[in-house]
Amino acid sequence: MARSLEIPAIVGVKGILSTAKDSEEIAFDGEAGVLYLSPSDEIKTTYAKQREIFLKEKEELKKLKDLPAITKDNHLVHVMGNIGKPEDVDAVLEAGGEGIGLYRTEFLFMDSDHMPTEEEQYRAYRVVAEKMHGKPVTIRTMDIGGDKELPYLDLPKEMNPFLGFRAIRISLTHKDMFKTQLRAILRASAYGQIKIMYPMVSSINEIRKSNQILEECKKELDAIGKLYDRNIKVGIMVETPSTAIVAYKFAKEVDFFSIGTNDLTQYFLAVDRGNEKVSALYNSYNPAVLEAIQLVIDAAHDRGISVSMCGEFAGDKHATEILLGMGLDTYSMSASSILGIKKNIINSNYEEAKKYRDLILSKDTPEEVLEALK
Repeated sequence: MARSLEIPAIVGVKGILSTAKDSEEIAFDGEAGVLYLSPSDEIKTTYAKQREIFLKEKEELKKLKDLPAITKDNHLVHVMGNIGKPEDVDAVLEAGGEGIGLYRTEFLFMDSDHMPTEEEQYRAYRVVAEKMHGKPVTIRTMDIGGDKELPYLDLPKEMNPFLGFRAIRISLTHKDMFKTQLRAILRASAYGQIKIMYPMVSSINEIRKSNQILEECKKELDAIGKLYDRNIKVGIMVETPSTAIVAYKFAKEVDFFSIGTNDLTQYFLAVDRGNEKVSALYNSYNPAVLEAIQLVIDAAHDRGISVSMCGEFAGDKHATEILLGMGLDTYSMSASSILGIKKNIINSNYEEAKKYRDLILSKDTPEEVLEALK
């Protein structure tokens, strides 16, 4: 949330509330994770200069807004934005985003005191499609559960919510709710280039059941004469080990993949990303995670489908070139990161990135990977 609002933030600073005094001056760097209480004049001068440099660079980046993300050796990729609400689209367009790589529809449900009706959802999705003027909009079906709750849905309390009743599992159980959302998405697809994406898929049966329900929704709309895109593309989030390991099988079932590195990293490393005691182990530069990403990209391309990344890793400026070398087609991220990633791509060489990929994937630890990237 802080990143999307461009608010510098540091988390996990233990004891800060008991140490800091009311009205005490602070200086901090949200990128480096450094904070000073009652900074010296020297530190304040240093940080003031850094801020000035940062703002100048930000202005320079705006010049890239309308440029395509093409490497020095003419390899084209796409840079898109992640949104949670229709009003977030403006920031993506302002940053030169080429589309919406992830529309997190669960915020529409979480911001309401009741289950959103088909009409309410349809209006929200249609607004996004119309604002994007034909650019692609990937709408993820409701990803509730884990760390996201809905009071009015009365979900069970679970020992391991991230491994429990969430996302596509809820949708397939609450079929009427799922159909309401799918019909709304289909109706909105008449006003732009909308794609449907299922979250937290861990088995091929889930895709087939979801698509069967989607076909039922199409027939229902046909019966009442509602327009929709009859060739609407359907894809999945790749964020579980079961999907990543045999991605070549899942690629036969869908039109595209989108890699969700937040959960993929969590599940591959068996690390709760919200647990401070083990958060140091949560690292998308872990060789196991990188190998999984490469597996997914290769499987997609072997089947002739595109693959994007909409997890936070896509917006990590240190990861741009390794993902480029891996063959990632589309990067999708918070609007505030778009221009920086576009700059990295424009200043990169695709063929060189492919060569360095092999070196980086040969490393044994996250630290070795980061050192090689430097």
